[in-house]
Amino acid sequence: MSSLTRGFVKLTRRSGAINSCCRLSLSPACNDVPTHTGQTFDNNDPRNVRFDVTGLKKQTNTQWAIDLIASVPPKKVSQRIVACDGGGGALGHPKVFINLDQEGPHSCIYCGLRFQHDHAHH
Repeated sequence: MSSLTRGFVKLTRRSGAINSCCRLSLSPACNDVPTHTGQTFDNNDPRNVRFDVTGLKKQTNTQWAIDLIASVPPKKVSQRIVACDGGGGALGHPKVFINLDQEGPHSCIYCGLRFQHDHAHH
């Protein structure tokens, strides 16, 4: 066992944080930014040692994909069936065909882009 690992084990045993390492903390006293799953870590959580050792700060992305794709308005199309391939060529996704016969926007199962049949364009 390396000296770093021994120090980490001693630190967690001393602080009692081993038992609480898998707990979700939603307390406002914790200054940690929640992840996309709502998870935050207590200040004495053993998972924080990786930031102490490296001297780096925990980076949390606050622009979550579900919110970004929801901000894109549905694409109005004149066809009853549309194909979506992600629009990125090799960086896209497998092509899927979306039936727009029912009212309202319909989402691509891969990228979440929404399409809506525009009945004014017959």
